[in-house]
Amino acid sequence: MKVRGDNVTTAIFDADSHLMETADWLGSFADPRVRDQLLPLVLDGAGAKATEVMSTLPDLWDEHRHQRIGPEVLSGPKGWMAPGALDTQVRSRVLDALGITAQMVFPTFALVQFARSENLDVLYGGTQALNRAMTAFCAPDPRLKAVGFVPLKDPERAVVALEEALDEGVAAVWLPSEAPGDFSPAHTDLDPVWARLAEAGVPFVLHVGGGKLLPKAFHNNGLPRPRDWLGGGENLRAKDFPVVHHSPERFLACLALDGVFERHPTLRGAAIELGATWVPGLLRNLDYAHRSFSKFEPTLKALPLLPSEYLRRQARFTPYPFEDTPWLLEQCGSELFMFSTDYPHPEGGRRPFEVFRDAVSTFDESTHDRFFWRNGAELLGLV
Repeated sequence: MKVRGDNVTTAIFDADSHLMETADWLGSFADPRVRDQLLPLVLDGAGAKATEVMSTLPDLWDEHRHQRIGPEVLSGPKGWMAPGALDTQVRSRVLDALGITAQMVFPTFALVQFARSENLDVLYGGTQALNRAMTAFCAPDPRLKAVGFVPLKDPERAVVALEEALDEGVAAVWLPSEAPGDFSPAHTDLDPVWARLAEAGVPFVLHVGGGKLLPKAFHNNGLPRPRDWLGGGENLRAKDFPVVHHSPERFLACLALDGVFERHPTLRGAAIELGATWVPGLLRNLDYAHRSFSKFEPTLKALPLLPSEYLRRQARFTPYPFEDTPWLLEQCGSELFMFSTDYPHPEGGRRPFEVFRDAVSTFDESTHDRFFWRNGAELLGLV
């Protein structure tokens, strides 16, 4: 897809896309000892008609294999009804139509089948199955970059799970953004995880759904409970959106202030589908914390860089299409932000290319290249 001028086509890095799981998808990749312990794929958060839609998918997906796919695919049906929702061959044709050079691919619902389990065998067995499944979907097309998953709850098992994920061929690793237990993600016991990611040149990513939203008590306001914006029962509502970044913001702040980025200078990470309006405040608050508390905290005092400089060097972010991307670029510079479509989810909007092209149109060629390609390519080590 042309994103600059009439005759210039730039390389496109899409930092956020998803596949749409079916009920038996994850279990088909799980070891027998774990398969029967996975939770069913619950679709309560997927919209009011999700179950009805599932029954139509075999015929619809067969139609997708034979229909023409053009750039208008972004404005067409979303979710399971979108071409390439769980068919790699069709997804490759979507990339052709959009001119996408590389696309990160996340799961959508599979984490609910195991990620909250207190049984570590189920937690890490489900992790293993998901990483196999993600890489199987992406393997036929090198443009598709599988995002794996590793929970940090047990540091030793996390290292094993990470090694398995790397062996499978994941391009990035999704980490939950909450504290793993009664310890911080910056705890020194997790240094082997950060060291291995840095050594492998594989980034960690934080994503919406990887941390808690607004506690339910804040929705208990004495008024009728609104349906979420997808028409389902348990998705984002207005009061969730302004705080959706709190968990990943804490996560990144701890990594910067506790020296993880200093100890592992080639470690890279990103916050995906979490918006970016909060990023300028985070950068400033980190440096305010350093200035105010370093005299009392030896770890802070020992940092040779300002905390914000670690994030500028090692972290990236994706704005939502409705945010003020020009303001973000003016506040923070060109090195922090990446383009994304969120295909085939509706949050990415129907015109992400046009919206973001307009957003960077008043900036120079380098900023355009960074936003649409280089920042994401650097994140995955493609350049």
